[in-house]
Amino acid sequence: MKKLTLALGSAALSTALLVAPASANSMSSYMENALIDVCKAAKSNNTIRFSNTVDSYRLKTETVALKVVCNGENISDFAATHGAYKTADRLNEALGDVSIEDVALNETEKFYVNF
Repeated sequence: MKKLTLALGSAALSTALLVAPASANSMSSYMENALIDVCKAAKSNNTIRFSNTVDSYRLKTETVALKVVCNGENISDFAATHGAYKTADRLNEALGDVSIEDVALNETEKFYVNF
């Protein structure tokens, strides 16, 4: 009887341990719906709809541009792939520009790299 109880207990524990990591990686339905709505708004090529959707979920456009992935593509590439160039431009503007300046150069010689 003790062996049966021990076997059932260990089986239940191992099952619980296998299920826990899977549920830790899943997101809430609210978050999933928010991301789907943002992707659909980006695909619509309507910047007003996109801005309203981002604002309604209290997100920042920069955060969306950096972190949201729609169907395996980052959101600006996703929008451009579907012909939504206005929203793709809006997302790329939110990222800003990066410039690199070598501080060891003379002030007369400066090289700037923008990407």
